Amino acid sequence: MTKMNTDNADVKFIRPAALRAGDTVGICAPARSVSSDDIRRAVQVVESWGLRVRLGKNLFAGRGMIAGDDEQRTADLQALIDTPDVGAILFARGGYGCARLLQKLDFSGLQKAPKWLVGYSDVTAFHLALYRLGVESLHAAMPFKFTDAASVNSLRAALFGQEAGRDLAPHALNVNGAAAGRLTGGNLSIIYSLQATPYELMPGGAVLFIEDVDEYLYHLDRMMLNLALSGKLGKLSALLVGGMTEMKDSAGGYGKSAYEIISEHARPLNIPVAFGFPAGHQDPNVALCMGREVLLEVSDERVTLVSC
Repeated sequence: MTKMNTDNADVKFIRPAALRAGDTVGICAPARSVSSDDIRRAVQVVESWGLRVRLGKNLFAGRGMIAGDDEQRTADLQALIDTPDVGAILFARGGYGCARLLQKLDFSGLQKAPKWLVGYSDVTAFHLALYRLGVESLHAAMPFKFTDAASVNSLRAALFGQEAGRDLAPHALNVNGAAAGRLTGGNLSIIYSLQATPYELMPGGAVLFIEDVDEYLYHLDRMMLNLALSGKLGKLSALLVGGMTEMKDSAGGYGKSAYEIISEHARPLNIPVAFGFPAGHQDPNVALCMGREVLLEVSDERVTLVSC
């Protein structure tokens, strides 16, 4: 188990090296199970970039809905972390299971020999853990969803060190302003589930990105209220909101949309807030470098997100 940092001020962030042709990329499944058909296209795409692919020994294992037992999934990921010639690790898909591995994994090797860990959704558990260690990671498309060209191209650019800034159209619920901070966050349900653990969100001065899928609107309000009451929202420098995809309503209706619920909790913070960032359970799902120092500028005319 890796000892987790508990103070943002002590974290000095490390950026894994950009990949080059000939480098090796590992693929493992720390969450939901996959078949060879699920990732065949992704392997072909990654190889077309001039990279080698190494598959986890237990990649196609299964135990119910999860890709093997905790020991199998931990062994695959730990092996790829500890293998020197692997420059990036792609997580096959999300679902459920990553948080079960947190206390079993030793991430400390990434502080000496950093490599990109890539994924979204349930993989948010790893993004939060690496943020505490001061290692950048990539919130980006996973092999199971290598179906959208824009998402895949965005991942490739990020892996090869060609990440570009993003311009967004204004949104009626945006809050204007400009703020810099390290980017953190990911799937809101996972952030919520790790509250009061050694892996909980470190909000101090951060730009928080959130997205979610298939949640009831009242539960979204519950999660936002938790972040507000725990003081997490009040410590942010800015809020960036991605896809709130296929959200559900209960009988009788909650009476507010997903974005309206988030806005209600965010507006009193007096920080820049931007809605509609194209990342999450949607197409496109563009890459975000978690742990990267970014500048978010929000105005009536446009929204920009750039690395500092």
